[in-house]
Amino acid sequence: MIDFYTASTPNGRKIALMLEELEVPYTEHKVDLSKNEQKSPEFLEMNPNGRIPVIVDRHGPYDHKTTVFESGAILYYLAEKYGSFIGHSLEEKAHTLQWVMFQMSAIGPMFGNYYYGVNTMKPANPGFIERFEKECIRLVGVMELQLQKNEYLAGSTYTIADIATYPWIVGFTKSKPEWFESKPSVLRWIQKVSERPAVKKVLP
Repeated sequence: MIDFYTASTPNGRKIALMLEELEVPYTEHKVDLSKNEQKSPEFLEMNPNGRIPVIVDRHGPYDHKTTVFESGAILYYLAEKYGSFIGHSLEEKAHTLQWVMFQMSAIGPMFGNYYYGVNTMKPANPGFIERFEKECIRLVGVMELQLQKNEYLAGSTYTIADIATYPWIVGFTKSKPEWFESKPSVLRWIQKVSERPAVKKVLP
């Protein structure tokens, strides 16, 4: 059994997607970010950085209780434990992880900062918004080039790279459709991923 501490954010949803794809038993614990529950002493014992998501695997390696934080690390842990969505050879795993890191280091921060600039920053800062919008559009272009040559981000099979990236991208197809007007391969990928049963359950 896995205890899953999360909130309704892209980083939380990517772990929900992985757990549903694996069909492993888990208990979801909602963390109220508006009440700073992620900064409570109990939560900081699990993640000193005070961020969701976190998993506690009650039956980790050698039957030890194992706590993992940071969404990319959680995806890697679950993929390795269950032997799914990461590839088998070192080359396949490296190709998968490089696109996971692309999401973690580029898609997440850039899209997150753009969203913050548009929806939260007071007073509004047009220069800030423009900077991050340009970078978001560039990153969608990087995805387009990769998906022109591959069915999924890491190659021919669905992996944790797709699971990590989809929750960050899909909402922007509705709020910023112009970013995707000349990106048919990205739109094809989004449609294909959206049809998976686990995705329909987590992101209806």
